[in-house]
Amino acid sequence: MIFLCYPKCSTCKKAQKWLDGNSIEYNLRDIKENNPSFEELAEWYSKSGLPLKRFFNTSGLLYKSMKLKDKLADMTEEEQLKLLSSDGMLVKRPIVINGDTILVGFKETEWDSLK
Repeated sequence: MIFLCYPKCSTCKKAQKWLDGNSIEYNLRDIKENNPSFEELAEWYSKSGLPLKRFFNTSGLLYKSMKLKDKLADMTEEEQLKLLSSDGMLVKRPIVINGDTILVGFKETEWDSLK
């Protein structure tokens, strides 16, 4: 299982504490240092069944400074995935990849499926 996070993010810290508290093994990957590739994001998006907008860190400074709220609707999926793969700070976190299970953001009720 891969756990993508930004170590300074309070939600990521809470998610990591939850994983550790439930004795769930994972490989930690810093999303800022090792940004997901276009191919990875496309695969995760496809497997997740989630809208692509869920993969964007809509509360992040970079998202806001780029005014993406107004731009995403006019972009193709490919353009959005390329944008996400350009900077890890645009990507919602944490993300868990466990086979075909992709979890974006931390909601304990969703993460209970990892136990």
